[in-house]
Amino acid sequence: MNTETSAAENSPGTPSPGAKVDIQALNEKIQKESAFLDLLKLEMEKVIIGQHDMVEKLLIALLANGHILLEGVPGLAKTLAIKALAGCIDVDFSRIQFTPDLLPADVVGTMVYSPKNQDFAIKKGPVFANFVLADEINRAPAKVQSALLEAMQERNVTIGGETFKLPEPFMVLATQNPIEQEGTYPLPEAQVDRFMLKVVLDYPKHAEESIIIRNNVGITPFPKPNKVVNTDAILNARKTVREVYMDEKIEKYIVDLVYATRDPKSYNLEDLVELIGFGASPRASISMALTAKTYAFMNHRGYVIPEDVRAVAKDVMRHRIGLTYEAEAENVSVEEVINKVLNTVEVP
Repeated sequence: MNTETSAAENSPGTPSPGAKVDIQALNEKIQKESAFLDLLKLEMEKVIIGQHDMVEKLLIALLANGHILLEGVPGLAKTLAIKALAGCIDVDFSRIQFTPDLLPADVVGTMVYSPKNQDFAIKKGPVFANFVLADEINRAPAKVQSALLEAMQERNVTIGGETFKLPEPFMVLATQNPIEQEGTYPLPEAQVDRFMLKVVLDYPKHAEESIIIRNNVGITPFPKPNKVVNTDAILNARKTVREVYMDEKIEKYIVDLVYATRDPKSYNLEDLVELIGFGASPRASISMALTAKTYAFMNHRGYVIPEDVRAVAKDVMRHRIGLTYEAEAENVSVEEVINKVLNTVEVP
């Protein structure tokens, strides 16, 4: 890539179209400011064996200032990974166990009467933390889900007519179990769209599971992560991520991927027309661009390449595409649809 090239975006921290970017200087800056990520990964891998993709996507969501939804069967270290991430960073962490009897006030807080002062006082809920673990988010009714998702979008909470800003950084890490559907309240499409990424977890490999057994049943105590990063480093990294250079061709590639889910016929994907009920939203385009920049940043690179986009595309789009009854009848999954899109749309 040339040392100087034209910028193609107009987002905060990036040059306007037509401006020149010194890629070499930007690379040096990114390499310096992303160095802390290697230490952060090492600390997390002391606790989380395998599941490298989950760890990577947690860090992407953190640096891209988004929220993440983890889906997998019980026992795949979803909760442990989130706790480990919080343990590596000097942040406030809270956990909300979602159950059918949970109330919105249990999440955001409420007004409590004090007999001593003969007045109402505001009691803030567990959502007032940097990292909020929403465990089994699909176990709580719609009112509770909405209370949390409003806080995710607006980054503030209103209690008793008074509005409170949530702390920075703020990140919701939600988990859900895909197999037990009795007594669950699936997230509506409009609400699940607010999660930047949805990561589907698989079982660990054979060799990794042996290490997991040793760590949990051995004489030595279970390893604990050390705090190696402060919130200032995270907030600075978020600003730097937006400076990562994205060429016009990469930007067009992202738009093409998203548009192919809305108008498959225009991209020679006629076989998907009857399978896709609705395509990915504009939020998918924004999230894909920002997470691709973050992926480049995590790889100590100052510019985005097509592989960065492809690395995050599935996690960005899998919860933003609706399939038709025909797709369900033919046992076609969202993963297969996205794979066809990725394999057909021309890579720049």
